[in-house]
Amino acid sequence: MKIAVLGTGGGARAHIARLAELGHDVHVGTRDPHATLARTEPDMMGTEPFKDFLAEHPGIELHTFGDAAAASDGLVINGIDGHNAVAALSAIADQLAGKTLIDYAVPYVYRHESEHPWPTPWGVMPKLDPCDTDSLGEQIQRALPRTKVVKSFVTQEQTTVVDPKTIGGGDHTMFVAGADTGAKQQVTDLLRSYGWNDILDLGPLVRSRGMEMYAHMHSAIGFALGGHFGLKIAR
Repeated sequence: MKIAVLGTGGGARAHIARLAELGHDVHVGTRDPHATLARTEPDMMGTEPFKDFLAEHPGIELHTFGDAAAASDGLVINGIDGHNAVAALSAIADQLAGKTLIDYAVPYVYRHESEHPWPTPWGVMPKLDPCDTDSLGEQIQRALPRTKVVKSFVTQEQTTVVDPKTIGGGDHTMFVAGADTGAKQQVTDLLRSYGWNDILDLGPLVRSRGMEMYAHMHSAIGFALGGHFGLKIAR
């Protein structure tokens, strides 16, 4: 299957490598392929230059966002940072029309002013915007009415999303939310190919608000444990 991954950060790379391993034809999107390939220094998260990643994964194609989305058979993974996602995706609305877009972005705002900042090992914790009365997933769906948006992957590190057995033998829960039943089934099928057994459909896309707001709790638990972990829903 031809699958597009939009973004070149650490999370996107986890999906790119795993999808290629599973035999998919992966098309990667970035704002400016020439600029992306010209970078020689790690990014703000310490991730190696993308050209080094490509050298280790022959056969992966790098395009603009629009060309990558157009190349997909119908499934696109959004790895664009939350602050820029709506604008970047709106610009390629025609290429995304009729396709399923899996959104795992968190609507973080970095370097914000806070009366009571939350210090973390890597700086002040970003704030969520939107929050409570809206979600990034819903904003993307409103901007892309011809696209089937499914919120998923967002409650876990992407390295664990693509290989759940690295935590607790895979005995934890992944969530999906969206308006289109068929699109959610596509995402469920992909998750099962990644190795997920417990997948909980939360219902309509409005419930992506809960998934996005969970990001702060996930960070708090991660800081307490000092590493990655899984979330299991006991019924």
